[in-house]
Amino acid sequence: MAKKQRLLTGLQPSGQLHIGNYLGALKPFADTYGEYESFLMVADYHALTTIKYPEQLRENTIDVVADYIAAGVNPAQAVIFKQSDVPEHTELAWIFECLVTVPFLMQAHAYKDKVGKGLEANAGLFNYPMLMAADILMYDTDLVPVGEDQRQHVEYAREAAAKFNAAYGETFKEPKDKIIKSVGTVPGIDGRKMSKSYGNTIPLFGTDDAIRTAVMGIVTDSRKSGEPLDPEKDTVFGLHRLFSGAQIVDLEKRYLAGSIGYKESKELLAENIIASVTPMREKRAALSRKSILKILADGGEVAREHASKKIKIVREKIGVTFT
Repeated sequence: MAKKQRLLTGLQPSGQLHIGNYLGALKPFADTYGEYESFLMVADYHALTTIKYPEQLRENTIDVVADYIAAGVNPAQAVIFKQSDVPEHTELAWIFECLVTVPFLMQAHAYKDKVGKGLEANAGLFNYPMLMAADILMYDTDLVPVGEDQRQHVEYAREAAAKFNAAYGETFKEPKDKIIKSVGTVPGIDGRKMSKSYGNTIPLFGTDDAIRTAVMGIVTDSRKSGEPLDPEKDTVFGLHRLFSGAQIVDLEKRYLAGSIGYKESKELLAENIIASVTPMREKRAALSRKSILKILADGGEVAREHASKKIKIVREKIGVTFT
């Protein structure tokens, strides 16, 4: 039997997840992780670029593990661990930072976006790509499932691997991204990419009323009832493509014929989202904090075993250990 490829993904424990997180990361991982030797990382050190309250970080960490399990991940079939339980990640990130240039890091989308808005970017955000590269390369990862807008993260990891290999000899595998073409960028309620930083999200595990309120707040144009609607430009229809399945063909006909208005379209979308998330929400509610902490402890041991072997090789290559 051929050896399975290794897959790694993760989410920051930065707050309540939204349907963009689910479609862009949770669902793709839950649908495919069984085909690979899968690692699922809670990126709690990455979250420190924005979260400054320890209790919030602890609770968010518990929540994100519960979210993955509710989405269908069996912890017996994937290594689920916290980034901070494997200190080798930050050590390797420093080594990579000594190989890349400041202009190279300045091209990172997250950094440029924040600076472009006139916001102060902390050094952690600036160095973020090299910690992410360490996360990926530490485990000789073959594939990294990411949204289309996150492709750059994998490119940074490939560049870090190439620079280290050129300087010290072949050590790291250059990973490939696994883009979910059918999802791409999930639109938020204002038409931009759905993101907590934009405040334009639809909560994944919110109450029915919270989901309905978010959906009814989707920004639309000023066309009156009875006028044809443009399914290619409408944010509501874009979300229907992700949640309304077999209804799409009929919906598109009604849009073009002007036989459906935005209000009815939003109401239908809200009910379809609720129907999709209710089984997951019930599964999530049944998980205990104790069971989640045990999953993280067990996964941390496995991840640390892999990382300690890899960092031993790296230390020897760069000359900080004696043989």
